[in-house]
Formats: sequence, structure tokens, C-alpha cells
Amino acid sequence: MKFYMTPGSCSTGIHILLETLELPFEAWIVNLPAGEHLRPEYLKINPRGTIPTLVLDDGRALTDFKSIAIWLAKAYPHGKLIPADSVLAARAIELVDFALIQLHGEGFTRIFTSDRYLPVGVTPDARRLEDDVVAHGREVVAQSFGILEKRMPADGYVLGQDFSIADAALFYNEFWADRIGITLPPRVFAHYQRVRSRPVVRQVLAEEGYRS
Repeated sequence: MKFYMTPGSCSTGIHILLETLELPFEAWIVNLPAGEHLRPEYLKINPRGTIPTLVLDDGRALTDFKSIAIWLAKAYPHGKLIPADSVLAARAIELVDFALIQLHGEGFTRIFTSDRYLPVGVTPDARRLEDDVVAHGREVVAQSFGILEKRMPADGYVLGQDFSIADAALFYNEFWADRIGITLPPRVFAHYQRVRSRPVVRQVLAEEGYRS
């Protein structure tokens, strides 16, 4: 398999799942700031120009976090990456969506790509509007983690004793929050610490250039 990723991005969650399952794959780094995700050769693989992308052994490509995570969980059930119980499995997908849509899409996107939310033709002296976008993003992230805090168990992982696709999706958002100084609520922080202490997660972060 070929795994197209950007270190420190949402693809870190998929990287963790691949290593958790001990799957062989080729890692291809996509330099987002350099615009490599918009080059024709990459758009042939993923027309959306997003990461992560996983090209399977038969050449078919999965082109977003959710589809890759669910495929990995179903293709390799020994990893127990999605609960066998149907209700818990549905909750796993619900939490993946919460991480991708609410935390990432509504919150961190405003923080990391605030210029995308500015009016067309904004003048340089109006760049203060960008600060407002970032502040709104941080507020969304804080409120979202507050919602998650009410559902987070006191111990174990988010859906029990087994590490799941939901943990991987939430972790990369927790990691981002930690990196930019957003305080995590107690149970969310404890979850972040538990996931980060996993040997596989430490390995992935080191491979992606994060050693502290």
C-alpha cells in the first residue's frame, strides 16, 4: 500500500492505525505549504487534493480519514479498531465525525488556515479580521472539547479498553491543541496522555519529527 501523508496533520491518526496493525506500506510525504497536493500527479490519485490518501494493493484509492479508518478496521478485524457491539460501533463513527467535522473542520481549520475565511479582496489593514477568525476557531475547539469531556470515561479509551479509530481521530486533535496551548479538560487530557504513551504512538510521533 502507498500512504500519502503530511507529518503533524490529520494523517497522523491514520499513520497510528497503520502502525497499530503492523501493516507494511510506503509512506509518501505531501508538502502542503509547497502545494504538492494540487499537482496533477497527486490529483490523479486524489482529485480532491486532500490528505490522507491510502492506495490499496489493487490500486484503488481511499481519499479521506474516515473511509481509510473504517476500511482498516473492517479489513483487519484482529486489531479491534471498531467495537463488535453495533451500538458502540456506531458511536465510534459518531466520534470520528465529531473529530473530523466539529473539532477539525469547524475549529482547527479556522486556526490554521484563517485566511480562507477572510472576505475577498480584503486590504492589508483589515488583516485584524484574521485574528477574529482564529479566536473563533479556538472558541469552537474549547467548546467542542467541553462536550467531549462529558462523554469521556475516567479510564481506558473513549469506547472501552480497546484502542479504536475514534481514539486515533480524537488524538490528532488533542495533539494540535497541546501544541498551540489550548487547555484540554481533565478527562480529555488524561485520554490524550494515555494515547500518547502508547509505544506505537510514540514511534509515529518520532518518525514525523516530534520527539518531545
